[in-house]
Amino acid sequence: MTDYLSSGQLPDEYQQLAKTVRDFAQTVVAPVAAEHDANHTFPYKVIDGMADMGLFGLPFPEQYGGMGGDYFALCLALEELGKVDQSVAITLEAGVSLGAMPVYRFGNEAQKEEWLPQLTSGKSLAAFGLTEPGAGSDAGGTKTTAKLDGTDWIVNGNKQFITNSGTDITRLVTVTAVTGVKENGTKEISTILVPTSTPGFTAEPAYNKVGWNASDTHPLTFQDVRVPQENLLGERGRGYANFLRILDEGRIAIAALSVGAAQGCVDESVKYAKEREAFGRPIGANQAIAFKIARMEVRAHVARTAYYDAAALMLAGKPFKKQASIAKLVASEAAMDNARDATQIFGGYGFMNEYPVARHYRDSKILEIGEGTTEVQLMLIAREAGL
Repeated sequence: MTDYLSSGQLPDEYQQLAKTVRDFAQTVVAPVAAEHDANHTFPYKVIDGMADMGLFGLPFPEQYGGMGGDYFALCLALEELGKVDQSVAITLEAGVSLGAMPVYRFGNEAQKEEWLPQLTSGKSLAAFGLTEPGAGSDAGGTKTTAKLDGTDWIVNGNKQFITNSGTDITRLVTVTAVTGVKENGTKEISTILVPTSTPGFTAEPAYNKVGWNASDTHPLTFQDVRVPQENLLGERGRGYANFLRILDEGRIAIAALSVGAAQGCVDESVKYAKEREAFGRPIGANQAIAFKIARMEVRAHVARTAYYDAAALMLAGKPFKKQASIAKLVASEAAMDNARDATQIFGGYGFMNEYPVARHYRDSKILEIGEGTTEVQLMLIAREAGL
C-alpha cells in the first residue's frame, strides 16, 4: 500500500476487501438504512453481519481474535460503508479505533487477553470516554476524577457525545479521569477501564441528533463507580497523551469515512443526472450540473489521496500527525460540500429524507466537528508548520 501513490493501484488483498465490503454495503446496509435513520434504531443485524465478516478485527493480530490486517484495511472498509450509511460506518470506526485500539495500544497483556477477543469479534463494543460538558476540544479541562481507595479506583463525573456507549452489546468504556496533580500544578490525567456492568455507571437517554440517527450516542454518568486498581490503562498520568495518539490515528479513519460519504454523493448524483429529465433531456447534459458533479469528483479524489498518504506514513512508522489533520480537514469538508451540491442537484427530492443524499446532508456536518473540529485541525497543521 505504501507505494500506491506512485503506482496508482492497490494490492489485490486490499481490492478484494474493498469489493467484499462494497457488496455488503449495497446488498445489506443500503436497503435498511432509511428505516433505521427514520426510526432512530441501532442496526443490530447489520452489525452482526459486519462482525461475522471480521470487520471489527481488521487491524488486530490473530492472537487476539483479529484478522491480522492493518489500519489501512479498516479505512477501506469505512470508505465503502460511508458511501451508503454513515451511522453504520461510525459504529465500526468508533468500535475499532476508539473502542478497542486503546486497549491494544496501551493495555497490559492481561487486559488485552480479557477484552480484545470480545471486541475484535464485534459481538461486544467498547466506547471512548473523553469528551465532557466542559471539555471538548480542550480535553485538558477534564473534570471526571478517579481516586484510589485501597486497591480500587473510585470514578465520579460525566462524559457526553459518547458513541457506542449504550447499546445492548456495549461492555466497556475507557475513561479519561483526573487521578492527581503533577509537580508543575497541572492535572494528572489517566485512563481507567470501566465495564458497563459496574454499579454507578449509567448511560443516560440517547441524544436526539441532527444526523447519524442509527448510531448510538449517549451522555454518561459515573457515580462512585468502583473498579480494581489494575483497570488503569497504560501508565498513570499518560492518559491524555495516549488519547491524543488515538485521536491522531482516528482522524485518518474519519477521513476515510468522509471520503466514502463524498463519493457516495457523487455516485448518487451521476445516477440521478442520467435518469432525471428536464426540458426534454437528462439534466446531466447541462454543463451547470455536469461541472458541479465534476467538482464533487475532484473533492473526493483529493481527499482520498490525502488519507492514503496519511495511512502510508502511519504504517511506515513515520510521523503522520500533520498529514492526518490535513486528511481529516480536507475529507470532512469534501463530504459536507458534496452533500450540499448533491442535494441541490436532486432539487426537491434532495430534501426528502428517504433519499441517500438527504441523509448525507444531515450526517456530514458532524464530520467537521467530531474527533477534532476543523479549527483544531487548522491549529495542529499550523503548529506542525512551525507557527
